[in-house]
Amino acid sequence: MTEILNQPMGASDLTPDELKGLKVPGITTHRELNEVEAVNIEQGLLWLDQRPRTFDLLTDDAAKEIHLRLFGGVWKWAGEYRLTGKNIGVNVGHISMEMRYCLDDARMWLDREVYPLPELLARFHHRLVKIHPYPSGNGRWSRIMTDELLRRIDDDRYLNWSRGGSLQTENTHRRRYIDALRAADQYNFDLVTEFIGDALE
Repeated sequence: MTEILNQPMGASDLTPDELKGLKVPGITTHRELNEVEAVNIEQGLLWLDQRPRTFDLLTDDAAKEIHLRLFGGVWKWAGEYRLTGKNIGVNVGHISMEMRYCLDDARMWLDREVYPLPELLARFHHRLVKIHPYPSGNGRWSRIMTDELLRRIDDDRYLNWSRGGSLQTENTHRRRYIDALRAADQYNFDLVTEFIGDALE
């Protein structure tokens, strides 16, 4: 299982105890893990697509349920906030509070039309990534959360995150994405807003 620990740049590492939560036997490489997670994510997206318009995305319960649906077939801890520190993410004791602030802020930004659409999506996405609430799957979960927020704002548009390359493997497109998020960590949202704007279709 040691090759599973070889995460791409910018991803969080799994502890040995978190790795014990793997439900699928025989996984030995990060590539194999990505493949089984991709199948589970497709099932989760089908579930999410069937949610009624009354489904309130901007709640703690919804955020956890979405992570569970995306990764619950692969990890026992899916949908549960992490209990360990990571190379990225807020302190474990601050996750619940930071998630509440993030979701409440997004609701306020929407209600008051605080930001243009690309910047609203960029700030929401960055906050979710920065909090990094789960042991793993945070990038994909946060992109799907952002996709769903856009769908509720404008159902005729979508985000093409892979325009320019995959975000799951090392390449210049992923480097641009990670660099944009790191710039936003320093309160410079121009690069991540530009990235989101380029992905909007």
